[in-house]
Order: sequence, then C-alpha cells, then structure tokens
Amino acid sequence: MKRKLTSALILLVLILTTYFFVFEYYASSPLIDSAKVESDTAQINLVKPDPTILYGMVVDSFQVAEHAVKRNQSISDILLAYNVSHQTIFQLANVAKNVFDVRKIAPNKKYTIIYQDNDSLPSARALVYEPNPEEYVVFNLKDSIKVYVEKRPVEVKEKAISGTIQSSLYEEILKNGGTPELVDLVADMYGWQIDFTKIYPGDQFKVIYTERTIEGKSVGIEEIIGAELIHYNNPFLSIAFDQGDGIDYFDEEGKSLRKAFLRYPVKFTRISSRYTKRRYHPVQKRYKAHLGTDYAAPTGTPIYAAGDGVILKARYEKFNGRNVKIRHNATYSTQYLHMSRIAKGIKPGSKVKQGQLIGYVGSTGLASGPHLCYRFWKNDKQVDALKVDLPPSEPIKEDYLSNFMRYKGYVKSKLDQVSYPEAESEVLMAKVK
Repeated sequence: MKRKLTSALILLVLILTTYFFVFEYYASSPLIDSAKVESDTAQINLVKPDPTILYGMVVDSFQVAEHAVKRNQSISDILLAYNVSHQTIFQLANVAKNVFDVRKIAPNKKYTIIYQDNDSLPSARALVYEPNPEEYVVFNLKDSIKVYVEKRPVEVKEKAISGTIQSSLYEEILKNGGTPELVDLVADMYGWQIDFTKIYPGDQFKVIYTERTIEGKSVGIEEIIGAELIHYNNPFLSIAFDQGDGIDYFDEEGKSLRKAFLRYPVKFTRISSRYTKRRYHPVQKRYKAHLGTDYAAPTGTPIYAAGDGVILKARYEKFNGRNVKIRHNATYSTQYLHMSRIAKGIKPGSKVKQGQLIGYVGSTGLASGPHLCYRFWKNDKQVDALKVDLPPSEPIKEDYLSNFMRYKGYVKSKLDQVSYPEAESEVLMAKVK
C-alpha cells in the first residue's frame, strides 16, 4: 500500500512539472501572444464600421442612384419610375408648398434617389434635388412625408491672380486658376475703358477677389475687391466701393468705371452686322438700312437691360419677333429684337435696373439665325450704339470721398503685393514692339 502511494505521488509530481514547463514555453513563445490575442478579439467584437451618411441620412441598407433632370421631366415622372403612387406624389407636392415649388425642377439639375430594391421593384425612400451647388431639397418618404431644404457650409476665401495675356483675357484668367465667372466680371468692369476684342499680347492684369467654395470647389465669386489692368502700357485701376447704393467700381480719381448703359447687353460670340444706312438683308434679299447692331449668340443666351428704365413694350411682332423696348429717360431708349422668349415679369409699365434679365436670344421674326438686334435711340432718333457718346454713372459722392481715398490706398497696397510674371511679359512686349 505504501509503495502504491509513493508511485502515485511521483506520477503527480511528473504531471505537474510537465504542465508547468509546457505552459511557460507557450506563454513566452513569440509565435503566440495570449494578451494580444485577447486584445484583438475584444477589438474585433467592439469596433463596428461607420455608417454611410448621405444628405444627412444613413443609407447602408438602401440603393443610391444619381441622375440629371431631363427636359420636360417632372417630379411625378421621376418618382413614378420608383413605384411611388400618384396619391403619395400629390401629398408630397402639398407638403412641399411652403418649402419648395416642385414645378421649378429644372433640366440638367442633379437629383439623387435613395431606394430599396424589393424583388427587382425599386421603391423610393427619398428624393434629393439640387437647385444649386449651395443647397439641396430633401423629399423624405421613408416613414412620413417630410420636405426640407439644407444648406452646405460655404467658405469665403480671398484670392489674388495675375497674368500676361498671350491670346485672350479668358484663356489667361483660366490658366491662372480663375473661373469663367471671374472673366465675365472683369470684362464687365472694364467694358467702357477697354475694347476686349482689341486686347494686345503683353497686356497684363492682376485681380484681388473673394470666392465662395464648398469642399474646396468654387461655387461663385463673392466680389472683386480691386484690379489693375495694363492695356498697351496704360494702367487702369479699379476699386470696388459701396457709397450706399451697392458695390460699384471706380478709378483712381473716384470716377465710375461704369457708364449709364452697358456696353454690350448680351455676351456674344461676334458682331454679325453693324449699324449702317445700307446693308444687304439676308432674308429679304435686298439692300436696306440696318439701324441696329447684331450680336450673334446661341439661342437661350441671356439678354440684359442696358440701363435703368421703364418697359414701353414687350410683345411679338411680325418682323421684330419677340422684342422689348425700354425708355431710360427723356433722351435715351433701347430695343432688343428676335428673342426666343421674354423674361418673366417683363411687361409694359414695369421698371427695370441696369443688368436685369429681360429675355433670351432667339431667331423669331425676320431673322436668319439666333442673334440679338440691339437698337438705340437718342432724342427719338436711332443712332449707332457703339459710337454714341454716353453719360457716365455717378462718381464718388462728396460725403464718401475721404473714406474712398483711404480705402483706395489700402486696396492699392494689396495690389502692389501681387506681382506680374515679369519674364514672360518682357518677351511678349518685345514681340509687340
């Protein structure tokens, strides 16, 4: 009996010793880190993927489709394709009344459908429409119908660009990081001082402006602060200043860069016919007077009022097509012919401001192609709009002159810190000489 007990104790000691060495080996082994395994396991159990959020909604369990609104497509057309009933669409339109008019959904604008794919029958849960880059309209159909507008955060940044023109102001501004909108603003600002159809290689520009951006992308120009343009060695300074009537642009002496009338009431591709007492008419096939200026432009190009005034007529006529005539004062009147359509709200007796949209380029009436025929009256006599001597807009008022002079010094100091690309300039100026 005593021998058996001794044998059992010896066996137990051997087993415990073996277990101890095996445990120590694996615990210290570089191949297996038990603490790390436990930690990783805990992390795997605790860490969950972040939900996918789009337009403020979690869309992980839905399908997402992005489209552009087609011509003549309505919100009903969009939602019926995703199995939303006529009754629900009617309710949605009613809910949206005080938020967004569903009839204003426009062609080429982006919209996004968030939907469930139930047995190959897509069922919309939300429609998001983007009328502009800064905001979007959410039509939420998930539980109850909700319609609301959200705005994206907009950052306003001050920017400065400069360049030496080689072929055109447009190309040079875009090459230096500007936008087509900035080109238009600069061209409008200097429209009465410089004829941009006669720009010279070697002309230089510098512009300081503020730009609205969303997620780093430009969504529009806030304002031009100041600019300098050297046109054939002559400097033209422009200072933005508000003297109570909104931002306008002034030269170094406080004179307005803007005339009482726009130089061009439309952004055109070329002047297709000038004011003349004798022109061969392309439709009537005979020589006759052409007492206007024709600006060739694509159908639908916006047309703007050349100056402040009152609408005398806005209607369709056999030869003039859809046209608008404006009396600006006792001396001046202007007329705009062959429109594809007249802008909303433009009717006899209504007042318009300079630069206000009044219609769109077309070819109605006696016209061989899309263009604006622009007519100009002075003392009830038709004159050449490109040659008439027009009055300037208001200069800086006496009460604002000292403030303007101080602000001009500030803007000039900022412009002086923006350098021109000198080397390129010298080469180009040498070619001009």
